Amino acid sequence: MRTTQISARWTGDGLNYVGTDSKGNPVLMGGENLSPAQMVLLGLAGCMGMDIVSILQKKRQKVADVQILVTAQQPDEYPRPYEAIEVTFVVKGENIDPKAVERAIELSEEKYCVVGQTLKGNPTIKATFAIEELLEPTV
Repeated sequence: MRTTQISARWTGDGLNYVGTDSKGNPVLMGGENLSPAQMVLLGLAGCMGMDIVSILQKKRQKVADVQILVTAQQPDEYPRPYEAIEVTFVVKGENIDPKAVERAIELSEEKYCVVGQTLKGNPTIKATFAIEELLEPTV
């Protein structure tokens, strides 16, 4: 089984965090930055988008641009999990075959997109903790 590890560290300012992916790339989130919930939607858009482009290129489609719009519905009360997500692809290119785009989306939804599969599934989430004492007291 493959393991992925990322980290997030509180900046000490409001509810702002800096996330770091497994490659060391930072991303600001929380507070005035991108919300973690919207990061899930961006992850879905990016995951499916990469699948779509890769599949269409393999099908020799001349793709010039892909824009992805994700619209999600949440209840008003917390914890407000996404209840419905719609992903719309705008594919620009030369003589793009609609059936090729439809099949690429289908393959991404059913086989390739780890984010979509995770959202459809019911992953086990386990939280643990550690407490570390400060060596020097804060003033």
